[in-house]
Amino acid sequence: MFTGIIEAVGSVKSVENKQGDLKLRIHTAGLDLSDVKLGDSIATNGVCLTVVELPGDGFVADVSRESIAHTWIDRWSSGTKVNLEKAMTPSTRMGGHIVTGHVDGVGTIKKRSADARSIRFTVSAPEHLKKYIAAKGSITVDGVSLTANDLGSEGFELNIVPHTASETTLIDLKVGSPVHLEVDIIARYLEQLLTSGNAGKETDSSAANSGLSQAFLMQNGFWK
Repeated sequence: MFTGIIEAVGSVKSVENKQGDLKLRIHTAGLDLSDVKLGDSIATNGVCLTVVELPGDGFVADVSRESIAHTWIDRWSSGTKVNLEKAMTPSTRMGGHIVTGHVDGVGTIKKRSADARSIRFTVSAPEHLKKYIAAKGSITVDGVSLTANDLGSEGFELNIVPHTASETTLIDLKVGSPVHLEVDIIARYLEQLLTSGNAGKETDSSAANSGLSQAFLMQNGFWK
């Protein structure tokens, strides 16, 4: 589990094809690895990767075909910059939002413009993810916890303040750049609660009788 608050910007040192899977070696730059051990998780551009080796200047991780299918890791090469965050601990400040590191899909930067000292982006999302993105709701972009300012025909808008730009890879994004997207996990669970009964898969009668419905959520400001 992560917060989406980036701790360091690292880079890909090598990408090795392993019979259809990939082995990544990541140089972690200023990320403190003194408390990291084999088997720990590190979010790398929003992708939860498991540490399988600690060579001293970073970590090595295996990337499964499942992860490759939902990300653009297969296009990474030596020198690609990546946002890094170690898994949260019980004492970690929850400065962002709940991030699992399980990327839902790849979006594309459609527009980039200056907005005073900030950068404004318009990001397109795959069709199946649009319903989970809400104006003023949480969205994770390349592992960074952000707020979707607004929704439009081309996608959702982001405003990146100077600090976030300087401490992440977002400052390097251009029109056409691919980005990893993870939607708010609460939206996914709400959908499951609302649709499981309709699909005939509800086995717990207490959920069906709880009064939780789309109408109830709309009346109480949880659904637009």
